[in-house]
Amino acid sequence: MDNSGKEAEAMALLAEAERKVKNSQSFFSGLFGQQPADQTLTQFLLEPLLGTSNPWEPWRLAFLRQRLRPRSSGGSSKIEEACEIYARAANMFKMAKNWSAAGNAFCQAAQLHLQLQSKHDAATCFVDAGNAFKKADPQEAINCLMRAIEIYTDMVLPLAPHRPSLSSLVDVTAVGVLAYPGRFTIAAKHHISIAEIYETELVDIEKAIAHYEQSADYYKGEESNSSANKCLLKVAGYAAQLEQYQKAIDIYEQVGTNAMDSPLLKYSAKDYFFKAALCHFCIDMLNAKLAVQKYEELFPAFSDSRECKLMKKLLDAHEEQNVDSYTEAVKEYDAISRLDQWLTTMLLRIKKTIQGDEEDLR
Repeated sequence: MDNSGKEAEAMALLAEAERKVKNSQSFFSGLFGQQPADQTLTQFLLEPLLGTSNPWEPWRLAFLRQRLRPRSSGGSSKIEEACEIYARAANMFKMAKNWSAAGNAFCQAAQLHLQLQSKHDAATCFVDAGNAFKKADPQEAINCLMRAIEIYTDMVLPLAPHRPSLSSLVDVTAVGVLAYPGRFTIAAKHHISIAEIYETELVDIEKAIAHYEQSADYYKGEESNSSANKCLLKVAGYAAQLEQYQKAIDIYEQVGTNAMDSPLLKYSAKDYFFKAALCHFCIDMLNAKLAVQKYEELFPAFSDSRECKLMKKLLDAHEEQNVDSYTEAVKEYDAISRLDQWLTTMLLRIKKTIQGDEEDLR
């Protein structure tokens, strides 16, 4: 089947889904003003629990799960069917490479899942929509991912005022209480996806930084320090490029200090202290000299690193206002450890502060 055939099939599925939704609305209109029995019972059973210090007693949860399992009425079953059909239509649009239509169909499914109080399914559909929109409309992709994030982070909050620890949260979907461990980790991953869209598609580095910072906060809350540090390092790199040097220094020093205490990560500590020293250098040469001394005392292995030796050569060249010595030191380092774009940018900024500088490091 060619793309036009797939699109035609997808359009037919959309029409079928819309009919299901209309039929469900006509069904519910006959019940207007009537409160479902399950909702009344849910409120009756939950209200006593909300005032207790331990609202998640196992026997009560078991009873709630069994007694309040959702029952599909004629209207809700039609909406559930419509959700499935919208998802099928979206996948057909994806096969036809009609990414905008696929994204819209996933959004329709997500809205219906919300109507059914199926928050997890709604969030999944918004993520699918975001992934589709990435290929056609980056801003709409961000909007969908943000909707998913809002749902995931809201799902972590139980109704009870005495919030249990994340490790003991329980899923009680039948009564509208959704308390899923690890949802902040999922939200963090989607913030990274949004940051990457701002990096590559919309080229808005300030917003990319904000989302990497939010992701790092969520990872820290879940004790995923390694993932948090990866996000923070992205923040530091961009902060330095935007000449927010102190912000970058604080992050590099924090990550470097944490790394030097880890047998597996301590080798990378020298790189973080090197980058922090370069940021100091961009502010002031004396700042950089004091920083290098501090890092040597803090992490003796830094003294023997090629990065530390390069910093000392650059400081000497800058103090002597010797452009040739500065350039030669950089060339020696680059011959063994190839400079990346970030290091090249920082070294050029420092070089321009030397009188009579040239525009090339090599």
